Amino acid sequence: MRKLILSFAAAMTLSANAAQPNDSVNGQLYRLFAPLTFYHNVSAGMLALSSENNDVDEAVNQTLMNVYLNRPDLVEATETQLDESGTLRQDIEAPIEQKVELVDYVTPQPEEPQVAPAEVEVTKPKFWTKKGDGFLQVMQNYVSDNWYKGGESTYSLLGSLTLEANYDNKGKWKWDNKLEAKLGFLTARSDSLHKWKSNEDLLRLTSKVGLQATKRWYYTLQLLAWTQFARGLKSNDHRTYSDFFSPFNVNVGLGMDYKVEAFDKKLTGTVNLSPIALNYRYVDRSLFPNQNSATPTDYSWFPSRHGIDDQKHHLLDPGSQVTADLQWKLSENVTWKSRFWAFTSYHRAEVEWENTFQLKVSKYISANIFLYPRFDDGNAYDDDLGYWQFKEYTSVGLSYSF
Repeated sequence: MRKLILSFAAAMTLSANAAQPNDSVNGQLYRLFAPLTFYHNVSAGMLALSSENNDVDEAVNQTLMNVYLNRPDLVEATETQLDESGTLRQDIEAPIEQKVELVDYVTPQPEEPQVAPAEVEVTKPKFWTKKGDGFLQVMQNYVSDNWYKGGESTYSLLGSLTLEANYDNKGKWKWDNKLEAKLGFLTARSDSLHKWKSNEDLLRLTSKVGLQATKRWYYTLQLLAWTQFARGLKSNDHRTYSDFFSPFNVNVGLGMDYKVEAFDKKLTGTVNLSPIALNYRYVDRSLFPNQNSATPTDYSWFPSRHGIDDQKHHLLDPGSQVTADLQWKLSENVTWKSRFWAFTSYHRAEVEWENTFQLKVSKYISANIFLYPRFDDGNAYDDDLGYWQFKEYTSVGLSYSF
């Protein structure tokens, strides 16, 4: 057994010394590790006079021969048996080598998203903005004839429409236009002469052109024009106090306009200061006959109502004015709209302050409270209110904004 171990160690040593980095293995070493088999060429090589084997083959053959002679009991098969079983291939002469390609490990790079070409659409800037709102509201009040506190049954109908078209070139110029129309009717049993009377009547155009001076200030030319739709009447009175284009007012003012934005833009609007203004008023006198006068051409009662001298149709006043148009969103459902206008010719003064509180009940239903104090010292003096006048109404009905 010791001889066998030494022979095996010698064969391994020769193999290690003979093998070079570029040498190919000749396939003979496998016989030392495969199931022990009696190979014919081993005994034939030992009996041959000369040999062409290299040192490795000679060492392997010598090791196998020592095993054959000393431990024949370890031999499991012969080369003849292997040939008969067909497990050996005689057609393989060249050693089989595997070609392994070594590649460097590269960290995977994230895939870049596919960017589709974007379609660029060039649109014309929108310099004009248009909007509007309107409402139609009714009010009914019934009082029986024997009501202990007295009173009178009334019915009223009120309609309003506001249209705006504003131009802004996002540079220096702007042009704001607003058209307001209001018309309301009232009926009362106590009036035996008129079945219906107007209790709210207005047709007004506001237009102003501005050139920007600073961030919020504009040099402005403002035009105001207003009149009414229907005749102005009083209960049980035959006289007509006003009518379409009677009076008709045109006001032109040159000054500056301030853009208001406050309380996180909840309060918005404009304030216009016009130190140079011209107010023109026209009345068609033939529409207002004095039926209580013995002389049909006596209109002495009428001019005091509109500040026009007796027997004249026109009034032209130079002066100064202040105009403010504001809107304050007090809450989600409550809005306050206010318009203030004051004009003075330094001989007379007119001041108007319109206030509308709108409560939005739903998208299409709202309630309004309208308060309108007015001062006009060109009108007749009243013993109770002096030159002050006042109008107020409350209404509920349909409303719509667009």
